[in-house]
Amino acid sequence: MTKKPLILVKHSLPRVLEDIPAREWRLCDEGRDRTYALVEKLIVYRPDIVISSVEPKARETASILAEKLELEYQVVDGLHEHDRSGSPHYSTDEFQKLVREFFERPSVLIFGRESADQALQRFRHTVNSILDLYRDQTIVIVAHGTVISLYISWLTGYDGYELWKELGLPSFVVLDIQSKALIKTENLH
Repeated sequence: MTKKPLILVKHSLPRVLEDIPAREWRLCDEGRDRTYALVEKLIVYRPDIVISSVEPKARETASILAEKLELEYQVVDGLHEHDRSGSPHYSTDEFQKLVREFFERPSVLIFGRESADQALQRFRHTVNSILDLYRDQTIVIVAHGTVISLYISWLTGYDGYELWKELGLPSFVVLDIQSKALIKTENLH
């Protein structure tokens, strides 16, 4: 595959609206400001392209990054967060318990419409397609904490739930796909 690093960005801080599904949230003003700060951290990797999930908070994060880095930006299906359609808005404690169980029992449907294994399979397939398409380029993919953590856990053996808890809004990880290594984690919160 690629010899250059793969950079997976967790979108920036959204405006949380309990009566609107999380997949429809957009960035808040602070989230946009944090994204501008993220540019300075990413520029050292000399990215070639920015690719985003279809979700508005990821698209906005990617759009700002691409504009400031003067790069092409694309939206790709399959990079969205774990499908939590039909799930109510949970308290922080309830949500963290569900996510822990989601990582601990990946083949079981814990909440939403995808198990961890299903979400990983979708995300992994999409990332592999992107890596094939942009071979030998430094790719920035803006996505979501759960699917990023599932992918890194699968690739490197790193504890997915612990990584999920560590990732801020925004944050990014730098991966060496060839050696299946997590090179760096950077939080901006």
